[in-house]
Amino acid sequence: MSFLDRIVAAITPPESEETRMEARREARSRALVGSWLAEVIDQHEAIEAAFADVHQASDAESRRRATRRLADLLTAHANAEETILYPEVADSGHKAHASLAYEEQAMTKVQLALLEKIEPMSQDYIDKLEHIRGAVTHHMYQEESSWFLELQEEVPSSHQAALAERFRHEVSRYLQPLG
Repeated sequence: MSFLDRIVAAITPPESEETRMEARREARSRALVGSWLAEVIDQHEAIEAAFADVHQASDAESRRRATRRLADLLTAHANAEETILYPEVADSGHKAHASLAYEEQAMTKVQLALLEKIEPMSQDYIDKLEHIRGAVTHHMYQEESSWFLELQEEVPSSHQAALAERFRHEVSRYLQPLG
């Protein structure tokens, strides 16, 4: 964790696990089956499981594979949000949220690239992974506790199904094998 990160963490401590889970329960209760919001929450849970898989890997090769899977999930999810949802967030009058979201996801991609340069079984690797996990977890909390709940309320119901379809399509583009 950088010096600046430590200062920010001291000034604005991360939300608790309990607070995050309460926000997720609320978001899940407001997400319609098959909606883009339900899909986002499902992906958030898959990303959390992928972080756990990286931690549980018992050797360097397994950890690299688990990290690659995590990076693939994060990239597919981020690209879909950046292409489909964040433009809607900005168009709904929340340009600051959209800008912050783009910036946070870009920095996560940078940190994931830096992680590849570290010995996977080292403490430095775990420290960097935890830094990334903390940033991603906070980002997901922002989306689940307010940004995406507001978006769901502000986007006309006639446009919700199209958003869901476009979001699923965008994710699948990045998780399909290249051929």
